[in-house]
Amino acid sequence: LVKAGVFSTLVALLFERVFSSILASLFSTSSTIYKILLFFCVVGISEEGAKFYQLKKNTWDSPEFNCLFDGVVYAVFVSLGFALWENISYVMHYGFSTAIVRAVTAIPGHACFGVFMGAFYAAARMYENYGEPQKARLYQLLSLIVPVLIHGTYDYIATMQTAQQSYLFVIFIVILFIFSYRLINTMARHDRYIR
Repeated sequence: LVKAGVFSTLVALLFERVFSSILASLFSTSSTIYKILLFFCVVGISEEGAKFYQLKKNTWDSPEFNCLFDGVVYAVFVSLGFALWENISYVMHYGFSTAIVRAVTAIPGHACFGVFMGAFYAAARMYENYGEPQKARLYQLLSLIVPVLIHGTYDYIATMQTAQQSYLFVIFIVILFIFSYRLINTMARHDRYIR
């Protein structure tokens, strides 16, 4: 699954390059609308969409996907594979100091996005197994939309410039980590077979 995550980075990069160029031709790159569309629609959908595609392709029909918590484990592994290659790229372009900052923000951030994706993804697989395809589709949609919204918010806040806005980013990261940790604990405590 880590390899699938690495591959999803390449796919996301291609989509991001194409659609960010289109976006830049339509809006000023310093405008708020540009940043919102870039982070939520282009980056969020490209990255989380590529991860979700690889996650579903590699695990949905696996007989080993038989417990709720498996969804979280699989999604986090794909996300960490994505973060691995993305961070190698950042270090190659911006130097080693970038690695230190991203090690405490971006890598855990991607893992957190994976936790939320995995929780909804596991519920989708459970409802599919229980013969409830409408609920399964809803939770599959949530397993994509929720990480896109969290990822977009993360990126948008991370690009704010003032010191006060920097504190907002730190607060957001702390809240994200707490919610992710609590979700992991809840999923682990209530884990059960879904087949």
